[in-house]
Amino acid sequence: MKNSEEQKDQFDLELKKESSLLQSIMELETKIKHLEQETKKHQKEIRNIEKSTTWKYSIPLRKLNNLLFKSNENDVYQYELLTSTETLKDELAYLKEQVEKQQHTQFFSKMKQAKNNGEIFHCLDELIRQKKENDLYYEKAFKYIANLFKSEQPDYKKLVYNKLLTGMSIDQVPEMLIRACDASDSIQLDLKPSFQASLYLRARRRQLGELLPEWILDKKEHGYKFIDILGVKRPWTSTLSFKISDMERKKEIVIKPVDGAGSRGVYLVLDFNRILDMKRQKTLESWEQLLESMKQDIALGWVNHDEWFMEELIHTNEDDFFSSDIKFYCFYGEIALILEIIRYPELKYCWWTANGDRFRTGKYDEDLYKGQGVSKDEIELASQISMKIPSPFIRIDFLRSENGLVFGEFTPKPGNYDEFDRNIDRQLGNYYLEAEGRLINDLLNGKQFKQYKQLISK
Repeated sequence: MKNSEEQKDQFDLELKKESSLLQSIMELETKIKHLEQETKKHQKEIRNIEKSTTWKYSIPLRKLNNLLFKSNENDVYQYELLTSTETLKDELAYLKEQVEKQQHTQFFSKMKQAKNNGEIFHCLDELIRQKKENDLYYEKAFKYIANLFKSEQPDYKKLVYNKLLTGMSIDQVPEMLIRACDASDSIQLDLKPSFQASLYLRARRRQLGELLPEWILDKKEHGYKFIDILGVKRPWTSTLSFKISDMERKKEIVIKPVDGAGSRGVYLVLDFNRILDMKRQKTLESWEQLLESMKQDIALGWVNHDEWFMEELIHTNEDDFFSSDIKFYCFYGEIALILEIIRYPELKYCWWTANGDRFRTGKYDEDLYKGQGVSKDEIELASQISMKIPSPFIRIDFLRSENGLVFGEFTPKPGNYDEFDRNIDRQLGNYYLEAEGRLINDLLNGKQFKQYKQLISK
């Protein structure tokens, strides 16, 4: 009951804050309108005065006055009015931003409360309905604007159509815009593809039963077999899985669950008294602590089965648990992005282009650092591996060791790929389409992908 009253008080307080902000906005808007009306009124009076006979006869006197007095009271007054208007507009914009932030907070709070009250499906139905209505409204508005300009000269049409495209997703582009491209060589519209949409469609094809090459490599054992065929260095791994009770004591290893995901159940064994629990981010000081922690992983449901394997621990020096991760976003021979990650003393990220430039992508922007980068030979290695895979996209992940890059795994669908900002998503979408085109041409020209077929035959 007490919690309920506290929530109500908090809600009432937020409502008061919002009402106060809205009131301030209304007052400011009224003041702005009043100032604009005053300005128009004075401008009209000035025009009437300038048309009068008295004004015309006073020209010599005003010229003399301008020589004596450089400032004009009316000009000063108008300037003050304009300055006040701009200041109020800035204040209004700031207050609107504050209201939007507060509304977002209230919205997410409402969704959380709906989940707790068992009303989430009702809220979802309402949200979906509102979104569909809004989408339909904007689609009709954009199509109407496109129709208004369909008979305009090509330069104007291109300008407006490309502007419209920036506000549309691929499935919202009306046929008439596509037709405009086909009908006139002078109109080249900047149709925006999407990496996110491409991966979604790829996932849908997989759901429909298509055997996609990159997903075969997603299995660790298949990825390792393929890398062995290519002769690329990788960590050694145990050939058989084992139970906790049968685990052999070894140093310089990584212990992982066979069916694991992320850092759950992953342990880095540098020495028998230096074992890092990746999930809990703490160091264990004995083999017995390790065994107990692994049992807890199963009890907590972090690991589904008592089935584990070992692989070689790759690290940059003998005193350090960690190597850095180097992840190449590969589009059939073209490297679009490179992600460098360090995990100790804290998790940090660095994005690179293939040209060696650091930049932001909208993903991990709060946790960036200045990485070491990669060499041209390392980029070429990733590029050549991706050319051996009949898929438009795959991410190839490496670990940095003392002696260079060591293969880690293939990733057909990077986690949280929807967090890229719109610009990056569209750039990667272009990379995807271009890669798909090159791949189709190579297949039509008889490229065999011998190493990949060798893997499949096994």
